[in-house]
Amino acid sequence: MTDLPPLNGLRAFDAAGRRLSFRAAAEELGVTQGAVAQHVRQLEAHLGLKLFDRIPQGLALTSEGRAYHARVAPAFADLRAATSMLKPDLGKVLISVTPSFAAKWLIPNLPDFSSTHPEIDLRILATEKISSFYSDGIDLAVRQGTPPFGASLDATLVFKQDVIAVASPDMLGANSLPMHRNTLAELPKIHDSHDMWPAALASLNVSDTHKRGLRLSQTALAIDAAVSGQGVALVSRFLAQKDITTGRLVELMTLPDIHSQDFYLLRPRKTAQHQAANTVAAWLQTRAQA
Repeated sequence: MTDLPPLNGLRAFDAAGRRLSFRAAAEELGVTQGAVAQHVRQLEAHLGLKLFDRIPQGLALTSEGRAYHARVAPAFADLRAATSMLKPDLGKVLISVTPSFAAKWLIPNLPDFSSTHPEIDLRILATEKISSFYSDGIDLAVRQGTPPFGASLDATLVFKQDVIAVASPDMLGANSLPMHRNTLAELPKIHDSHDMWPAALASLNVSDTHKRGLRLSQTALAIDAAVSGQGVALVSRFLAQKDITTGRLVELMTLPDIHSQDFYLLRPRKTAQHQAANTVAAWLQTRAQA
């Protein structure tokens, strides 16, 4: 134990390294900003190294501090996850979803969940990264893919992939629906990270005569761009359904099966006795079917 630095210093360093601010770290730890700064100084003195550069905007990790934080932060994350497994908050459920799924389906449906299950604290982690059920404390996740997802995970289909071309009603003009494939080829395209347009046009046996198009990183952004009249987007039907129902988008045509990865609800088998997670999973499946 004599080889370990002061644990309070490590805690302060972990929080300050994630937040890059003594003030934000203090709020997280429930102590004063001065206490965090003092603990970090003591750690730096123990190590004989400078871990942070103090800059006008806050803090910046030094090269030594960055390398050290890359090892310290996962250790604290593992400690938090191990403790959470022993003492789970039975009313809290953390679900990991992509930003597009959160923006276009989960958040619009949250009022229904909140009204029917006010006792559950549902927290959403919206990220494109693959979250770890164990180190990140994830209870549920919705991901697009093809089973199997792993021996330790249960997977339940929630949405079949059903790709449609959508655009603002202003782009329809005098064309009837479904739109002719040659007309579709002439319209500006909106691309997202799934990059489905090449396969879609090949399946229709047409070439893109409108070579330039808007390129965005997320499907939710592609949907918003289509609503604003910037082109035609290829999206999963359920993600665009609300905008279609309200008339902000029109479905130009259904595309052949060009992307077979469906949407699944994933959960570790160890959470089978987590009643709140069971409730969220059941609600999500029922709402998806509706």
